[in-house]
Amino acid sequence: MSVNERTPGVVTSEEQPLVRPRRPARRSGFLGFLRDLVIIVVVAVVISFVVKTFLVRSFYIPSGSMENTLQIDDRILVNQLVPEVVGLERGDVVVFKDPGGWLEGSGVPPTASSWLTNLIGLTSPDDDEHLIKRVIGLPGDHVECCNASGQLSVNGVPISEPYVLLPAGKESVSEREFDVTVPEGSLWVLGDNRYNSADSRYNQDKPGQGFVPVENVVGRAFVISWPVSRWSVLGNYPEVFRGVPDTADAGE
Repeated sequence: MSVNERTPGVVTSEEQPLVRPRRPARRSGFLGFLRDLVIIVVVAVVISFVVKTFLVRSFYIPSGSMENTLQIDDRILVNQLVPEVVGLERGDVVVFKDPGGWLEGSGVPPTASSWLTNLIGLTSPDDDEHLIKRVIGLPGDHVECCNASGQLSVNGVPISEPYVLLPAGKESVSEREFDVTVPEGSLWVLGDNRYNSADSRYNQDKPGQGFVPVENVVGRAFVISWPVSRWSVLGNYPEVFRGVPDTADAGE
């Protein structure tokens, strides 16, 4: 028989199946769990830092100046892309740093939600240095109050404000009259609880004359995040200001 011929049923050495080496078993157990946990924590910290620094912060509401829109002990989320990336609009609810003398300072009591948001890095550590109000006048706007119907006007147009809380028997949206033109780079802001809000009207004797520098704005409040029963989106009521002309058109 030729050396190249095969005997039926006999496997030559050249045809022996290859034996693949075993792959080492994946590491498991406590060390693997600990490694994964460290990675998750690091990623969570980095994400929370980026979110808090550039996107969203949480603030606590210590007073009733924005009732009934915001209640005492509410927590809100604030979009920090406003105003650097997204422009301000009339009706926006904004958080801003005290322009000077508006606040005497008060501590922020801890709550279950504040503990949680502190843990994930969303709570502002200096809530008592900020205020929250609604933007009524943008730079260049002429804001005046009040007409015979108790309304305020922006650039000569009276507006109806459904978000304003008025005490029983009160018809005017402000007990204090004012007539201002908002300087460039500033805002005129009012609380929704007009008879219980130390806003632009009551700070006209301060260095900023009641106006808030745009650079002091931390961001726009866009949602009530706590308590759960109060979860809701905060709007800026575009229909209220729809008929108000831009500053450039107001004098035409």
